[in-house]
Order: sequence, then structure tokens, then C-alpha cells
Amino acid sequence: MKILVTGFDPFGGEKINPAIESVKKLPDEIAGAEIVKLEIPTVCHQSLKVIDAAIAQYDPDVILSIGQAGGRSDITVERIGINIDDCRIPDNAGQQIIDEPIYPDGPAAYFSNLPIKAMVAKIQELHIPASVSHTAGTFVCNHVLYGVRHMIETKYQGKRSGFIHIPFLPEQVVDKKNMPSMSLDTIVQALIGAIEVIATTQDDLKVTGGATH
Repeated sequence: MKILVTGFDPFGGEKINPAIESVKKLPDEIAGAEIVKLEIPTVCHQSLKVIDAAIAQYDPDVILSIGQAGGRSDITVERIGINIDDCRIPDNAGQQIIDEPIYPDGPAAYFSNLPIKAMVAKIQELHIPASVSHTAGTFVCNHVLYGVRHMIETKYQGKRSGFIHIPFLPEQVVDKKNMPSMSLDTIVQALIGAIEVIATTQDDLKVTGGATH
């Protein structure tokens, strides 16, 4: 098995992005799966072009994307991507797309086809906070979650993909009062656990991961 793991470059005025930093620290093999690491730009559409080229080059079985979710306190495995760009801030190319579909011919949403609840359970077994998330936002993270699933459905049938959001690093919150963070080593440990599940699990756990709001 081959797993392509992507991480974004810094955005929003930050000097570092834990997404690409954690991806860089992943081992080259996890649970027998070859890990291909890819930095992608925090830019709508260009991010998908970079991933598309990497899929064509490496032919991975799975595409797992990692993104920073400043303000979240745990590792959040995303369930769904929606077909909308509504950018609260400009992306790294300076474009601020508002209320436009990612793919005009695409469905309203795609669910991740990874074993998301088993991934959360594994991360929790490592004594790291984790949960299922039901919104990936409307910025470039959701853009990639939805966009990669659309590419799979229309161009690369049979592959699997999903998205994990991670918190700020401690050094990012020095001047952000009451803002949660997580160490890079802990994030990497969580990602390794999640990838182990992806490499060894086809059917997800039948346990609750829902929310009341």
C-alpha cells in the first residue's frame, strides 16, 4: 500500500504550519505502507493541481491531507467536505473566493471514505485527545477534502481519501491568550496511529461519533 500524505504551508500570517511540519516528521513506512510526503500551497485550486499531479506520479492507494485548525484543542478527523468556497481570509495567492462551488458540476458534499471512527479510537488509545469533526470549514482545508474526493470519484476510482485537522503548536500561541495547542511530537504520534488504522482497516467501527450541535 502507498499513502500520499499532504500538509499545507504557513498561512494567515503564521510563520509555521504544524500540518507540513508534522508530515515531514512521519516515517517513510507505517504498518507496511509506503508514505509519500507532499507540501501543498494554501491556495484554492492550485492545491488540488499539486495533489492531482502527485496522484498521477505516485499512484497512491490513499490520499490523507493534514491541515491546521487554530482554536481546536484535539485531533479532529473530518467526516465530510462540502462543495463551497467561502473564504474568511485571502489564501496565499491573495484570492478570497466567496460563495462559489469548488466544482460547479459536483455534488453538494462528499463523505471521507476512510475509517474515521477507528482512526479516532486509535488516537484516543494513545492517550491523545481526538474526535470526529462534522465541518472542515469553508477555506482551503475543506477545498482539498472535497476536491480530492471529487477527483477520486471522477478520475481515480477505487482510491480512498480523507482529512485530519490538528491544533496550533505551542510556539504559535505564545501571544494568543487562552488558545489551545499541542506539541509537534504528540501530533506526529497521533498521525502515525491514524495511518496505521488506514493501512490495516477497511471497515469502520460502528460507534457513535456524532454531536448534538
